[in-house]
Amino acid sequence: MSHPLPPTAPPGRSVVHRVRVEFGDCDPARIVWFPNYFRWIDAAGHHFFVQCGVPPWHELEKERGILGTPIVDTHARFIATASYGDVLDIAVSVAEWRRSSFVLRHRVTRGETLIMECDEVRIFAAHRADHAPGIRAVPIPDDIRAMCS
Repeated sequence: MSHPLPPTAPPGRSVVHRVRVEFGDCDPARIVWFPNYFRWIDAAGHHFFVQCGVPPWHELEKERGILGTPIVDTHARFIATASYGDVLDIAVSVAEWRRSSFVLRHRVTRGETLIMECDEVRIFAAHRADHAPGIRAVPIPDDIRAMCS
């Protein structure tokens, strides 16, 4: 049984990233192999931040110690299939802001047809203060929140 994603938050900033499905993106049945959707939505998420004016992660690391926004949870729902030759639009928006995490919503469509939707919970991450291996969540900077809302 399919479980719908939570209702969309009030309209905020949305950025669309376009992908053309190639032959090699598909399985032998000519259907997009599901991991490719995650590769595409990850690229679309990066594109979202760039289009919102957020500096590249390597600059934010130098200036503020922010390494990026790794995923801590994800939920996807596949509704229809896509095949090579299809052009997919991936609309990305922030569905919810929290203190140090946020929900990035992806809606993949082919024309008016919803193909897949995915919510990712991501954190803003920095190196651990004690220099131990790993990362830690840090509060989302107000200016970045404003640029992406």
